[in-house]
Amino acid sequence: MGMSVKTTQTLIGVGTLGLGIAIAVGALGISSDAGYAGVGPNFLPWVVGAALSLLGAFLLWESRSGGFRFMEEASGGEQADWPAFVWVSVGILANAALITTIGFILSCTLCFVLAVRGFKAAEGKLDLGLRAWAVDAAVGFAIAAPVYWMFTQLLAINLPGLTKTGWL
Repeated sequence: MGMSVKTTQTLIGVGTLGLGIAIAVGALGISSDAGYAGVGPNFLPWVVGAALSLLGAFLLWESRSGGFRFMEEASGGEQADWPAFVWVSVGILANAALITTIGFILSCTLCFVLAVRGFKAAEGKLDLGLRAWAVDAAVGFAIAAPVYWMFTQLLAINLPGLTKTGWL
């Protein structure tokens, strides 16, 4: 037997409020030394923590005073699409596991290819043919490479690369 809509909505509010509080508490451990433009590295976590706390409190109030109003009907399937979820999850986990080994560009390309498999599987259009893999890898590379180059070459932000040249 499932939870009532009111209980589910209350849990969403409590979870959002809890996340906001946790982020704010985590911001206590970050240095507040002012940097560029007079704000320290803990500024953004405080803003996010405060915003999530306020939103969580509002969601909690909303759920307890009649439920979320003006909600549209849920879209999507009746049940989770587990194979699609697995494709996307493997892509994200592979990216995290391989980024320091094969570099940003290749790990992000792999993540893109696997995530596309998941999204296409969810649409019922999964294509495991070599051409589909190659096209998705080319698109993923075309997205990841300029992002890497912009961060490393233009913004001088270090991202893990495959070589020491800063170009791959």
